[in-house]
Amino acid sequence: LPLLQLPEGFEYLSYSWSGDLMTNGQPTPELHDGMGVIAAERRAAETDLLLVRNHERTFASPIMAPARYDSTVPGGESHPPGGGTTSLVFRGRQWISVEPSLGGTLMNCAGGVTPWGTWLSCEETLQDRSSSGGRKHGYVFEVRRNAAETTGRPLVDMGRILHEAVAVDPETRYAYLTEDNPNRCGFYRFIPNDAGGTPGSYEAGGRLQAARVAGRVNADLRAPAIGDEHRLEWIDLSDPDADPAKVPAGFPGATGVASGPFLEAWSRGALRMSRGEGICYDAGKIYVVDSTAGISAGGRLGQGEGVVWEYDPRAETLRSIFVAGDELVADNPDNITISPRGGILLCEDGEPAIDSYGPGVRVLGLSAAGESYILAKNNVVLDVSQIRAAGKSVAPGDYRGGEFAGVCFDPTGEVMFLNIQEPGITVAIWGPWAKGNI
Repeated sequence: LPLLQLPEGFEYLSYSWSGDLMTNGQPTPELHDGMGVIAAERRAAETDLLLVRNHERTFASPIMAPARYDSTVPGGESHPPGGGTTSLVFRGRQWISVEPSLGGTLMNCAGGVTPWGTWLSCEETLQDRSSSGGRKHGYVFEVRRNAAETTGRPLVDMGRILHEAVAVDPETRYAYLTEDNPNRCGFYRFIPNDAGGTPGSYEAGGRLQAARVAGRVNADLRAPAIGDEHRLEWIDLSDPDADPAKVPAGFPGATGVASGPFLEAWSRGALRMSRGEGICYDAGKIYVVDSTAGISAGGRLGQGEGVVWEYDPRAETLRSIFVAGDELVADNPDNITISPRGGILLCEDGEPAIDSYGPGVRVLGLSAAGESYILAKNNVVLDVSQIRAAGKSVAPGDYRGGEFAGVCFDPTGEVMFLNIQEPGITVAIWGPWAKGNI
């Protein structure tokens, strides 16, 4: 099936569509989102790659993983929390298996790979169902290589916020976290009590901090220009599990509810972004995506096309290295990764770009000069006969507006993995990477 538009010479193989049976006989859950390669294990002449994939589901048929955080059906719902993760194995040029690895969570959006070979899965919600038989949500969970060893314990000290993604500095073992709550987003750092860097070490807790621009109270970073640079300092937060509440009267640019950690951080002068999304580590730097940074055509702050920041944790500087400005340049980038060759890739989460290749959401690369180019376009249009011939169970439709997510590479840089969130498809892509900077 022609699911993707790719440059000449590239090939792909799809797998684990929504509804396909997993190894436990359960249908693959829908809404494929963040994903990462957490292990590469040599087996004879080939290497098994283990990936963990998020599913951004609310209340639905549960993912029957060995560890399930919240199995209750709270008042007002007909199902328990249906979010979680699945783990996939890829060998050579073939997909091998998929199994459930975490269940009982909500809105597992993105996350991040740890240097010790686990996946941190982030809940993008502030729901609290504890008063009706359920549990509080809005946490990070660690998924291990062996799903049977995943504990399902929330990493409470990493904060109860609308989590998007997390990146771990392999030298310090500090984790950096983004928040996706429009115009009420902080930038956070978690300092673990146990910096041993082993599976489960984050469960020993730690300190949550929020970033503040040195010398500026409540610096507003929602409309940066290319090259803007800020020096950061960090504020210890007293209660990472604080309940959400309404923003204070007169809060600029937003109304409604903000996370407890953001409200404490704001009261102490912390910065804010528009919508913190993807984040990743590479060569001593942390790369952060603010999906709607900029100014809309109607002049609304924090409703632009997006920006990429580069944070240097040694120099404590935050610098904007890419500002979209126009939806054809980039339309609300979300997930981010950096290839083993140092190329930056962005998954769009905007409207289908209409260009000479037709409509479709894109995966964009950034050149060495900081200019965007198209690497892949969503080309998923499925009719009943195609679905039947492929043995799939998804609904027919035009899915070219479905967001890309979960972009990541194997350690050699030979294979790129990618999710199409709707109808829910994972693909492996390979080809002549050496012809470009990815």
